[in-house]
Amino acid sequence: MRADARAPIGVFDSGVGGLSVLKALREALPHERFVYYADTAHAPYGERGDAFVLARSLAVARELVEDQGAKALVVACNTATAAAVHVLRATWPELPIVGLEPALKPAVAATRTGCIGVLATRGTLASRKFQALHAALAGQARFLLQPCDGLAAAIERLDTPEIIAASARWTGAIGRFGSEPGQIDMLVLGCTHYPLVRPQIAALVGPQVTLIDSGEAVARQTERVLRSTGLLRTPGQADGRLHLLASGSTAALQRAARHWLGWAAS
Repeated sequence: MRADARAPIGVFDSGVGGLSVLKALREALPHERFVYYADTAHAPYGERGDAFVLARSLAVARELVEDQGAKALVVACNTATAAAVHVLRATWPELPIVGLEPALKPAVAATRTGCIGVLATRGTLASRKFQALHAALAGQARFLLQPCDGLAAAIERLDTPEIIAASARWTGAIGRFGSEPGQIDMLVLGCTHYPLVRPQIAALVGPQVTLIDSGEAVARQTERVLRSTGLLRTPGQADGRLHLLASGSTAALQRAARHWLGWAAS
């Protein structure tokens, strides 16, 4: 397969959470075309088993690569990255594929109290990939890991009361926030859904706490990979179009894109 720089970048998640990564990608790469696929009929992946997530990731990637002609893939989901990115790379070895992981490393570099909170799905926290990352950073900071059951699903439903309630429940459960020794001063948003409700979470934890996610790092890595493979669009090739696809309701995905990011798409 010979990729074309004019082809779109495929981005997928189990639902609307990957829109937070797509936002960072579009800001970093405004000349690129994007096709975003939300597997909303099977969301959220973070509450599913690895075998299910792997099967769905392969099916969605095949749609983006073979039907939509994507020149690169961004797996905009921590759970799908952990369960499937190695298989995706083996299946399409010539295709640039960028995954993501919770932003523990930059949190370690920035913390002053040495205490870092991590909000994520149970699937992400239980994955071998996350556990290996956590173990590699052992001794560099104290990590408080909090599964956030129901929060991603509430974001999918645009259920504001439950978003507020779940955000309060899980930030309240993780520990004390602040700038004093032993308090959490860095909070990692370890699911791509959670940056969509950053203002709600920030209001709960206070101004002394820094919220950090993976979107900007993924965008930088995607740009590096495209540049190194000769697939980066130049300003003279500007396009910027966005196409939204879903295994569930495309209209619901379009509403979510308008609600969370103020976007319209084809």
